Amino acid sequence: MPKWSLLGLILLGLMFNVADFMRFDLISGSTKCISDDIKTNSMTVGKYSVVNLNEGVPIPDSHMLTVRVSSPRGNTYHNADHVDSGQFAFTAVESGDYITCFWAPEQKPPGAVTVEFEWRSGVSSKDWSKVAKRGQIEVMEVELKKLYDTVISIHDEMFYLREREEEMQKLNRDTNAKMATFSFLSLGVCLSVAGLQLWHLKTFFERKKLL
Repeated sequence: MPKWSLLGLILLGLMFNVADFMRFDLISGSTKCISDDIKTNSMTVGKYSVVNLNEGVPIPDSHMLTVRVSSPRGNTYHNADHVDSGQFAFTAVESGDYITCFWAPEQKPPGAVTVEFEWRSGVSSKDWSKVAKRGQIEVMEVELKKLYDTVISIHDEMFYLREREEEMQKLNRDTNAKMATFSFLSLGVCLSVAGLQLWHLKTFFERKKLL
């Protein structure tokens, strides 16, 4: 394999193994939702926690969260009330945008809750350290397995994007066909109205004996 091709695959592997880790502030009484486009049969794992700015002091009730993870069709995969941390894991049964929403209770005066959230899907959702430890295999073999899974993930992603593209093209064709039909109907209505107006004017002038 050429050197640059191998380098490209390694870079792709690194790109596909980056987890979505974020830290954000949530104002009391507000909701923040985060979405991720996940393919069918892809594994996804998430972990969240409230950042305790006062170490050694328990997190107050005003900083507890309500967390809900839902599918594109509105099915709930994770629902937790009044928690300061938690995690979820599931295999997607439908393709599309999965949404994780965080809600902080109202408090007076309004405050902010700092949340750390890590969401991984596909190849990045696997815990490769456990795989290496369980199998007692070399680091290079683990990297090759990760690279192989990354290539498979890229292959599946390409087919998924191709299917989405075909769906969008079909939607565009259907929309164009409907617009063309609507245009012809509009033209027919306009011509009919013009014809009725001419007939009405002709009848009016004949009745007044102006023609």
